[in-house]
Amino acid sequence: MTTSPSGRASSSSRERRLGSEAIAQLHLLCAGAVQGFVGAIETRFQAKTGARIVGRFGAVGAMQEALLAGEPCDVLIVTEPMIAALRASRNLRPDSPVALGTVRTSLAVNADDVAPDVSNGPALAAALRAAPGIYYPDPLRATAGRHFADVLHRLGLDETVAARCHTFANGAAAMRALAASQGAGCLGCTQVSEIIATPGLRPFAVLPPGYELVTSYAGAITRESMRATLAAQFLALLGSNETRGLRERCGIEGAAAGA
Repeated sequence: MTTSPSGRASSSSRERRLGSEAIAQLHLLCAGAVQGFVGAIETRFQAKTGARIVGRFGAVGAMQEALLAGEPCDVLIVTEPMIAALRASRNLRPDSPVALGTVRTSLAVNADDVAPDVSNGPALAAALRAAPGIYYPDPLRATAGRHFADVLHRLGLDETVAARCHTFANGAAAMRALAASQGAGCLGCTQVSEIIATPGLRPFAVLPPGYELVTSYAGAITRESMRATLAAQFLALLGSNETRGLRERCGIEGAAAGA
């Protein structure tokens, strides 16, 4: 899969006029929580269609900003509420959204570390006070980062642990930094799918009752896509029963085609 640095629906006849070379790439703007799953089905999609995925992945807020700024995009994959809002503002084809399932916000440790007790609010607070480093995504643009910042505030820890908090543009970057950290006992928090996809880490618990977050994700075709037929094939594969087991192994629970 190629990752890029960085909406009116078209007819099938217009797609054909682009030529086979032009429709050989499908451009995605995709939440980091779904990146591992997209990578896992890339070979299957290419075998079915001959098309190559060109994707940018990151915090959902950053993906929305990129779409509205005009970055090339055939399929947008973000949270369901954001899909609904962008469909209402006519940035997405109204009949195209496909539900992918839900992802839990979870806690991570380096694979060889002993996981602390986080079974309730006081235990979570104690674990965070003891952690020499806490890693999580951007609280301004990332779903998990915004939620975890609120958890710290609710626990009365936002000032206490501020000097030990390390935030990054997205969950994948935060987890890579946690995996590279030298000190034992560091903790991370992001979507479980991003933890699973990071070598050297393991998810050890979801956030405890009263602090949990489960986020629903969906994909849709953008209004400006000139590859709507190819995009529909991709979304059908992404949300199908055929790939449900793989979605679950990547940390995405629930929805399948027709759900």
